[in-house]
Amino acid sequence: MFQLKYRQHTFQKPEDFIQVQSDNPDFLKEALAFCHAWKNGETQFHQQTSGSTGVPKNVLLDRSQMEASAKATQGFFKIGKDTKLLCCLNPAYIAGKMMLVRAMVWDAPIQIVAASSDPLSELNLDELPDFVAMVPLQVKNSLEKPESLEKLQKIKQVIIGGAPLSQKLKSKIVKHGIAAWQTFGMTETVSHVALARITTEPELLYSTLPGVEIGTDSNNALWIKSPMSGPQKIQTNDQIELLPPNQFIWKGRLDFVINSGGVKIHPEQVENKIEDSVQAIFPDTRFLVSSKKDESLGQKVVLFLERNGIEADQVEILKKQLELVLSRFERPKEIICLPKFPETANGKLARKSLLE
Repeated sequence: MFQLKYRQHTFQKPEDFIQVQSDNPDFLKEALAFCHAWKNGETQFHQQTSGSTGVPKNVLLDRSQMEASAKATQGFFKIGKDTKLLCCLNPAYIAGKMMLVRAMVWDAPIQIVAASSDPLSELNLDELPDFVAMVPLQVKNSLEKPESLEKLQKIKQVIIGGAPLSQKLKSKIVKHGIAAWQTFGMTETVSHVALARITTEPELLYSTLPGVEIGTDSNNALWIKSPMSGPQKIQTNDQIELLPPNQFIWKGRLDFVINSGGVKIHPEQVENKIEDSVQAIFPDTRFLVSSKKDESLGQKVVLFLERNGIEADQVEILKKQLELVLSRFERPKEIICLPKFPETANGKLARKSLLE
């Protein structure tokens, strides 16, 4: 039976959601308000997109879309009513909100904790979930702490979204035997429409959820038609390699493609290639590949590092390392250090803001 638990409090019937004490955390207030509206039969919900790939916008989601998404995920994993869920993502955003919807549609118990960087630390071993959605940073921190790692290993299904996983993190997930899947989706598709079992392969193979149709346009950009995304076909800017039946390999965003001297380069693929080299010289430093205007090339490849500065000898060492793993067109023509990368409200890297 559906129950929402927060520490010693349990909320089950619609009237249980009405009284929210003023000292409750904001994330709990958000969760209770949404669950109350859902339980009282609300049919439409306003949701803001994250803004990681464009300007944040408000979209109107129908209850039927959210129900369809929850049922498709249930079908993919063959989940029963006894499945225990954990919400450790902000319910103001679609990923956190859909964890609550899954609990209500699956009629399953769910526990909610703050969207911290190490959410499993708040749980005891006897209250671990069977199913949880997390972001890469939460998984990374859980893997680095023995107590949280032990808990993560006991969870039957972990779905990870919000940003692509690094090769290093994928390798750690596989090494520690975590049953995890990378998600593919967006607010407009009401969370994920495809999942890829995490392996150490550079490119993950995504399989669509039941009821999802996919195809590509003339630029090999993915389109989606599904019960969770509504009646209209959604055209994305995600370039893919389409593999029947209903599978694909994600290549990168068309709007991030760098055209350098007529050669098209996906920065996400370059980032995968250089991760080990960058981390060997600058451990635990965030980085991304983007571009700047160039008179002769049109656009030149630029490597951004999240740090205050870089020594000249470090630049030379890094350039020599990158020459070993990148083609001459992919090699950064400039390395720029920024003290802090721009982020969206929910902590995603904002590539477009960086370019601006």
